[in-house]
Amino acid sequence: MSTPPPPPSSTPLPSSSPAQQLNAQQQQRQQQQQSPSQSTPRPLPRFLENDPARTGYDPSLKWWMNYFRILSGQVTPEGVEHYREDRYKANEARDCARCERDRDYLFQYSPVIRFLRDKVSALNGDLDATNVVCRRCPARVAEDGRVVRQGGGFSPDHGILICANEMRSRSHLEDTLAHEMVHAWDHLRWKVDWMGGHDLKHAACTEIRASMLSGECRWTRESITRGNWTLTQQFQNCVRMRAIQSVMARATCRDDVHATKVVNEVWDSCFADKRPFEEVYR
Repeated sequence: MSTPPPPPSSTPLPSSSPAQQLNAQQQQRQQQQQSPSQSTPRPLPRFLENDPARTGYDPSLKWWMNYFRILSGQVTPEGVEHYREDRYKANEARDCARCERDRDYLFQYSPVIRFLRDKVSALNGDLDATNVVCRRCPARVAEDGRVVRQGGGFSPDHGILICANEMRSRSHLEDTLAHEMVHAWDHLRWKVDWMGGHDLKHAACTEIRASMLSGECRWTRESITRGNWTLTQQFQNCVRMRAIQSVMARATCRDDVHATKVVNEVWDSCFADKRPFEEVYR
């Protein structure tokens, strides 16, 4: 009969020496620091509701009156965001209809979208109008002034979400859709821990790959649209920054320092992985 395994050694045995007990405690602390899933998730930010007395934006007025109040500097940046959200609500049907037309066009004519769709199909996946949906995605203003918004998302259970109100153009939608389709391919190709419950490295790697392969970090997008440009490492800096921001959205990520550490740990291998492409084409 085989010998039973020893009991777990999460705490030192009574017969251990003081030095051994100290070493065991230090190792335990290091393991807790290296295991984000064991740490308490950071609390969600508190979002602000509009107060006309504070923001200067009054929803009871006509939209054009508030628009001129914004132009004349009578509305705070927070009020501008609340105004923007109300206009998105009013134009939701128009934005979603335009998003669906552009989505259907890209599925038919975009080389990168057609390529990714074929690669997803080769892994027994299917992406079409039933699981690539256009919806309005509300933004929120946090207490520290940050505006929390998103352009899209991927769910293994539901498919791809495109935030119709955030899409500036068909080209912008193409980048967003390609980003999420890379996630879909990664999900079918590997078992990805999307929320980082076990290991945030999975999330960091797929975010690096999606930002790199989708085209959202190409020079024209980064320099002309976002106004960010440098003489060297612009593409790498964009991919790294966007991956860090995406990792920070996971509940098990403590802060930007934690997100940066995880992204740096997987950077070399994941940035070199161009699959299912051969090179970065966009």
